[in-house]
Amino acid sequence: MSQAGLVVKKAGPLALIQDAGRFGVGHLGVTQGGAADWIAFHWANWLLGNPLNSAALEIVMGGGLTLEAEDEVTLALAGADLAATLDGKPLAPNASFSLRSGQELAFKQPRQGLRAYLAFPGGLDAPEVLSSRSCTVREQLGGLQENGQPLMAGERLTWRGSSQPPRTLPENLTPLMPTSGCRLPTVLGSQVASFSGNSLYQAFNTPWQVDNRADRMGIRLTGPVLGGTLKGIVSEGIPLGAVQVPPDGQPIVLMNDRQTIGGYPRLGALTPTACATLAQCLPGTQVWLTPVSVSQAQAAYRRQFAHWISD
Repeated sequence: MSQAGLVVKKAGPLALIQDAGRFGVGHLGVTQGGAADWIAFHWANWLLGNPLNSAALEIVMGGGLTLEAEDEVTLALAGADLAATLDGKPLAPNASFSLRSGQELAFKQPRQGLRAYLAFPGGLDAPEVLSSRSCTVREQLGGLQENGQPLMAGERLTWRGSSQPPRTLPENLTPLMPTSGCRLPTVLGSQVASFSGNSLYQAFNTPWQVDNRADRMGIRLTGPVLGGTLKGIVSEGIPLGAVQVPPDGQPIVLMNDRQTIGGYPRLGALTPTACATLAQCLPGTQVWLTPVSVSQAQAAYRRQFAHWISD
């Protein structure tokens, strides 16, 4: 365990410790949690040679989060461009960088994307709760104080390893932040036939807009009103990316901090890669739902992991 650390000089609106999440506890009503953009999260750890699931810092919006180094350390940043600076000088995402004692790392506002991931040597040091260090604010689990809360000014971040020779992310593999009009591959669900033909046509042939009612639990999409024969179902387990349609006909995509069961009919579920894309969409971004098969979704997932496993 490192003795030196980073001191939180100014807390942004939402900076959470996240790893891959909690699994095998859904029957207890405990949600998955974990990094919302798992692709950028894994790349941040890969850049430092960490195990892919090592705990990192998920920084949403930036909002002035400022960290001061107590000693020299090499970190890595991936995902959104939150106008990060090192002692006031611009710092590009998707690369590793070094800090010296007394230097300040600050995040301002989104330029591209919404969530940046800051990785530390060996992963952030925080207590494990139900086999994960991930913060879930609603359930008050994880984090430095084991209560799921975001970073606070005056807190101190330490890490579990020592700096290793950093890697360089190939330009052709750099995770791109979504732009308006991006596609979200969606695997159709068992209740899709309950929606009217017109609703299904509109669902997959008209654009949706990411609403400002969006968080780690769910992201509302606004557009045509969807309807069908089912007004509700017996509550059942909810997978990551489930596209629920409540009575107002506006879909809600359920994300990492979702409830474990629900009773609204579903169009299906976004693929894991689509969930990572949606997690980076700012409110107002236009998106399209695109039907894909299970085998297509699995192939895309395997292709992504191949970049890390083959190294």
